[in-house]
Amino acid sequence: MRILVTEDEADLLHAVAVSLRGAGFAVDTAADLAGADEALAVNSYDCAVFDRMVPGGRAAPRVDTLAYVRHRRRTGLRVPVLFLTALDGVGHRVEGLEVGDDYLVKPFAMEELVVRVRLLCHRREIARPAVLRHGDVELDAGTRQVRRAGVLLTLTRREYLVLELLLANAGRPVSRADLIRHAWDEMAQPATNVLDVLMAGLRRKLRQPPVIHTVRQVGYRIG
Repeated sequence: MRILVTEDEADLLHAVAVSLRGAGFAVDTAADLAGADEALAVNSYDCAVFDRMVPGGRAAPRVDTLAYVRHRRRTGLRVPVLFLTALDGVGHRVEGLEVGDDYLVKPFAMEELVVRVRLLCHRREIARPAVLRHGDVELDAGTRQVRRAGVLLTLTRREYLVLELLLANAGRPVSRADLIRHAWDEMAQPATNVLDVLMAGLRRKLRQPPVIHTVRQVGYRIG
């Protein structure tokens, strides 16, 4: 699962990212609203964490991210949003929950943040198909189990994520860049051949006949 965290306080941003990565999430970070907006435009996230007040961008004044999320909701943003804030009045909390999906007042325990993010991600997963299938390949998002012809396969977390994206786009090519963005976060800096190595291992585990095909100069396709 991939999370976007937007927070301009560097120490807190680092601590949140470390805690979420330690809990198994892939995490991208932004220090201002311009960076967050760009990340949301090019990546798919399971949850976004926003500090309520952040700089708008380079040399821009501080802005309330609640207004930004409200606007993006009207234009189709469906990512669950958790607001972090020092604004702890009842009115602030009600306003935050009306626009976002959760609201956590600073200071907070990292363990609580991790649990809240996991719950929001689970809520988003419920809206997705419970099981992705193509031919005799089946991925159960609820149990995170993968089977081929009924045989349970043991995949790494990144193999699972790559297969998940391919199955969600069955019959259509998925670019190498999209696969890497889905399975690695911005801090991973994978080597240029890391996807090829992962794909070779995934193909071996899926066994014959081949189900994942290379699309030259694009990426990969299942089916």
